[in-house]
Amino acid sequence: MNEKSILLVEDNPSDVELTKRAFKKSSIVNNLVVVNDGQEAIDYIFGTGKFEGRDTAILPTVILLDLKLPKIDGITVLRRIKSDTLFRRIPVVVLTTSNEDADLDACYDLGVNSYIRKPIDFNRFAEVVSELGLYWMVLNEIPPVKR
Repeated sequence: MNEKSILLVEDNPSDVELTKRAFKKSSIVNNLVVVNDGQEAIDYIFGTGKFEGRDTAILPTVILLDLKLPKIDGITVLRRIKSDTLFRRIPVVVLTTSNEDADLDACYDLGVNSYIRKPIDFNRFAEVVSELGLYWMVLNEIPPVKR
């Protein structure tokens, strides 16, 4: 069985560091792969671009996806993942600052597994990230990816 990993798609270095600290504080020691824009996220999942040759049979257990990303926005990334028969079962959690109802609607229409607005408060953000990690890495069960 593959080691469980988390793909964090986040362009804000402060949020990346806070996420890492929250996971460490909660003893979530799973591999955390960080990509900084939407194109990198797609390249990582599909094994293209700078991730050409990556073994795409080794998939993240969950993807934490920001919506406001450089190059390709998070909704487009979500659309690509959920429209692909090989990758649509990977749980995707949108973690965003967006207050737009249209974003919320679009994400659920595309099959997002969860949509969370990032708390502004530093401590609350750390709590939320910790709870996400525990839920998706320990409690939640996902079906195998169909190849």
